[in-house]
Amino acid sequence: MSISSTRRSALILLGAVIFPSVAFSQSADGAQIKIYKDPSCSCCGNWAKHLRLAGFETIVEETTEVATLKTRLGVPDDLASCHTAVIDGYAIEGHVPAEAIKQLLVERPKAIGLAVPGMPSGAPGMEAPGVLASADPYEVILFGSPGRSTYMRFKGSRRV
Repeated sequence: MSISSTRRSALILLGAVIFPSVAFSQSADGAQIKIYKDPSCSCCGNWAKHLRLAGFETIVEETTEVATLKTRLGVPDDLASCHTAVIDGYAIEGHVPAEAIKQLLVERPKAIGLAVPGMPSGAPGMEAPGVLASADPYEVILFGSPGRSTYMRFKGSRRV
């Protein structure tokens, strides 16, 4: 790693600490995320819209082989949800909020990816009118070879 790239990484991290909303919004600019979903699932399209509105370039591929993809990517069965995405070498499983993906791209931890198991009410793509008040709190899980940990907590699309 060159001094130049180390300095650039340090400046990006410093900017993320001082101006997190700016750093995170910039991290999605031009970032391409490929979403694999079953053709019969509609909430996945809503999640893709959430990501597009957050600045991600989304590509949606409909396939009946989503389970095979999850296995190939290393997504544990107990973290599975209805769709799987890939961005910059990370697997994104389920209704992970854009904010968590942006932070992942800034921090770049050694991991396979992020997951929101199941389909929590009020999570991005699972919204319904008036659901924020009754939205389920949920955790975004960072998973990979070092194990798993809670990466962020949300209620609806709001970080808690």
